[in-house]
Parts: sequence; structure tokens; C-alpha cells
Amino acid sequence: MPVMIRRTPWAEMARLNREMAERFAEEGGARTYRLALNAYETDEAIVISAAVPGLEPEDIHINLEDDVLTIDGEFKSNIEDVNYLLRERADEGRFHRSLRLNVPVDVEKIEAVFNNGILTLTVPKAPEARPTTIPVKKIAN
Repeated sequence: MPVMIRRTPWAEMARLNREMAERFAEEGGARTYRLALNAYETDEAIVISAAVPGLEPEDIHINLEDDVLTIDGEFKSNIEDVNYLLRERADEGRFHRSLRLNVPVDVEKIEAVFNNGILTLTVPKAPEARPTTIPVKKIAN
């Protein structure tokens, strides 16, 4: 039997509006881009990557406070007075992104690497947060 799904255009518009509000946030009156991230977890670490083309490593600021990792910076365009035909890429303005880490981490061993416009952070888990295999012993009769 076919199932009818009721769609409301206003709900779709509200969802799109929420997504846009999340992607672009207002900070101090200036528009700030919400930096897109990829993040995955291994047994040993959390790995986070972000595309930040055109920036130098010293233009990127990374902070870990409590269990919130924050990445800040600014894209600076050298193109002025242009009538764009299409503009989809964030290449101008501040960016900011915070990510709550849900496991204890080894702060002293966090590594940030910048290669070909990709920022990769490797955040090692604290030993107590890593999975442990417990062997089962057989008792001799």
C-alpha cells in the first residue's frame, strides 16, 4: 500500500533558514563564516580537517579550552570592485568554528598540520579514553 508523505513548503523554508543561520553567524556586527569541517575518530585520536585555501599557517588560530576546540581566522581577498557572476566559495571574511570534544584528550600531544590549503588536527585521546581489550583467562581444573 502506498504511503503518502505530507510536505509543507513552509517547513522546508524554515529548515533552510536554520541551516543558513548556522552556516553564517553574526559576530560583533560582522558576518562570520562557519568553517566546514570533516571529523572522524580512531581508537587513538580524533582527526579534524578543514579546507582553508589561500591562508598561511600563522593566519589560523586554534584554541582548546575545557573540552571545546576552536578554529578562527580570516580569508582576505585581494580582488576589489568586482561584479561576481557566481560566488559560491567563502574566500573573504572571518571564519570561526567550535567543536566540543566528547572524550578526554592528551593536550600536550595535539598536532596541527597545514598542507596544500588543508588544515589537519590530530587530537590524541587520553589513555583512559582509549579502548582496552581485557583477556579472558581459563581456570585450570
